[in-house]
Amino acid sequence: MATEVQAPSDPGLAPLLKGIVNDIGDLIKQEFKFARAEIKTDLRKTKEASSLLACGVGVAVLGGIFLALMVVYLLHWLTSPAGADSASLPLWSCFAIVGALFLIGGAGLMLAGKKKLSSFNPLPEQTVATVKENVQWITNSK
Repeated sequence: MATEVQAPSDPGLAPLLKGIVNDIGDLIKQEFKFARAEIKTDLRKTKEASSLLACGVGVAVLGGIFLALMVVYLLHWLTSPAGADSASLPLWSCFAIVGALFLIGGAGLMLAGKKKLSSFNPLPEQTVATVKENVQWITNSK
């Protein structure tokens, strides 16, 4: 009674390649889903922060207008001699001085904002890193 031992049948090369290609396709789909979720989260956080920032800017602008008017009239009052009807600085020059100070301050803030904006990376960093890692793994596995 001779028993024949059958060798396990090796799968062909085509099914293996098909499986690898399917796995790579699934990996790419998952990376896109991950990128979409990361971008949605970033956009939601940006929207919340922007709305709070816009409300704060609106209130601060209103306060700044009143403060600027107060400084103009204070400067005009300080330059008028005691008991005189006219000031040594006309009211229009007081407005010009205060406006110039605000213009210089605003320009400084705009330059700082431009510098900060240029350092911002809009790409989803985690997704880019995992895609690079996956591509490196795929190319090194050959």
